[in-house]
Amino acid sequence: MNIIDKTDEELQKIAFAFFDDLIKYSNKGQYGKFILNFSYDLLLGLNEMEVGKQFAKSELTRSLVPEYNFLGFIRRGEHVTCLFRVRSTKKEGEWLGRMVIGYERGEVKIFAASIF
Repeated sequence: MNIIDKTDEELQKIAFAFFDDLIKYSNKGQYGKFILNFSYDLLLGLNEMEVGKQFAKSELTRSLVPEYNFLGFIRRGEHVTCLFRVRSTKKEGEWLGRMVIGYERGEVKIFAASIF
């Protein structure tokens, strides 16, 4: 099955659960749980030492407001990009949250996640 064939409602159920977990574990600094749903290829490509340092020191990623605004989906190939407006409890302004999901070995996984 290709994830782009799912309805918006089906995608929202998956994406919101993943994004909720990303925010929760980012705020708690629980890196192991933060990467729990990452795809194997994404995990292989990460420099875990560097990412771990950034993760631990980033004021933004440790102060995300749990409530966010869903902006939409972009379907392309075998992946769906999920876009969110996020805010911080310590920094003024708004950021774009981006998460790419797709199937890996029959399971939906996160292929990219960023806030900018």
